[in-house]
Amino acid sequence: MEPRIQPISLADAEPAAREILEGFSRLRGDDAAVLNVFGTLATHPQLFRRWLTFANYVLTESTLDPRLRELVILRTGWRCRSPYEFAQHVIVGRGAGCSDADIARVAAGPDAEGWTPLEAALLRAADDLYDHDTIAPVTWRALGEHLDERQILDVVFTVGQYTLVSYALNAVAVARDDGIDDPAIPIP
Repeated sequence: MEPRIQPISLADAEPAAREILEGFSRLRGDDAAVLNVFGTLATHPQLFRRWLTFANYVLTESTLDPRLRELVILRTGWRCRSPYEFAQHVIVGRGAGCSDADIARVAAGPDAEGWTPLEAALLRAADDLYDHDTIAPVTWRALGEHLDERQILDVVFTVGQYTLVSYALNAVAVARDDGIDDPAIPIP
């Protein structure tokens, strides 16, 4: 599908957006290509800047262990049927310690064999929020056996953040940057 909003390049960005995008370019070193999600959101610099504050917290400052956070994000991207979000977080998840078996099993959900009780509860929380807009009492109790209140809030806000992003990516048809070519890794 053709993107509904074309991502802008660093060279074509207006000054407010260029300032933000240059920060990402510095992080990526010689590979100064702008990821499509950022190039698309940079078409609206005010929204982009404000969204980044929250997105950065969820991705880098959350109280959740990075591997567990990535399982939550992957399940959310899967449930939202967001190929871009899921594929990007396959890469991020691998960097956070998710195995390819973990990533493939995310599609099967919280009842798949091989999850720890906490991992299953995290995936179930993502499903509960997606399906019912809340966390079921039994899931809340399961989370509470392993996480404190701040961590549970971070679970809720992680699902919310990545649901929002998945919906936006799907709605504007953002094209994937990174090819996940492994047939063992499903893409929604």
